[in-house]
Amino acid sequence: MSDIFVPGIIVFVISFSCIKGVDVFSVFCRGALSGLSVIKGILPAMLLMTVAAQMLDASGFLDMLGAFLRPVTDLLGLPGECLPLMFIRPISGSAALSEGMNIMQRCTADSFAGKTAAVMLGASETGLYVLGIYRKETGAKAAAKAVPAMLAAALAAFLSSAFFVRIFLP
Repeated sequence: MSDIFVPGIIVFVISFSCIKGVDVFSVFCRGALSGLSVIKGILPAMLLMTVAAQMLDASGFLDMLGAFLRPVTDLLGLPGECLPLMFIRPISGSAALSEGMNIMQRCTADSFAGKTAAVMLGASETGLYVLGIYRKETGAKAAAKAVPAMLAAALAAFLSSAFFVRIFLP
């Protein structure tokens, strides 16, 4: 089924555009130009957040913060090795992938920390990044009110990741 889905969509679009007499190339070019204007508007915010996340990771600040909060994470059942990932994931997806790879190299992918990091990467989202882009693109002032909800969702994703890894992937 999935092998024919994408080619089926392509055939449908081409057939529909031929029937309706739509110039697909010009519509595609207008859409691409519109996408470029969106990228132009959000590129500074993307660049700033990516650089800030990489600086936090490279400076060792996240590791120090993780060591400081280790007693709390032990109490919650979270592997302490995943703390830097927890802090960086809401900000940057690429930095989080890098940190997840580091965790899996240090602790092995089959360890509790490695499995939890993998599930954390799949179960959480770069919420602060998305909110920043949304606010920049729409100019919404109320987007900042969503930050506590986003952070609560990220915490729930991280806690449930460790919980479900402990249950299903011992």
